[in-house]
Amino acid sequence: MTLLERIKKLAKSRGYSLSALNDKAGLGKNTIYSWKHKDPSTENLQKVASVLSVTVDYLLGEEGEAESPKKSVDLNDDDALLTFDGKPIPEEDRELIKRLLRGK
Repeated sequence: MTLLERIKKLAKSRGYSLSALNDKAGLGKNTIYSWKHKDPSTENLQKVASVLSVTVDYLLGEEGEAESPKKSVDLNDDDALLTFDGKPIPEEDRELIKRLLRGK
């Protein structure tokens, strides 16, 4: 599978068109489409990987074909939500955040 094919597949699974992905990554017009004929810059590839929540290695096919890595946090782990913008999160706000993330 080529880089462009992998990106198309991931974008579709995330509900993005290539055009929308291109815009969300802050790239110039049709930048992703141009990767059919030329190699992307490392910076642009990182931007796309970030939007798709995968690694650059995954986009390049250097990681397995399994679905992109999932990020998870144990909401019962009190150390998971310690700071925001370098400042401690008050305990009452931590509880509210946990409830919101659990959907309750």
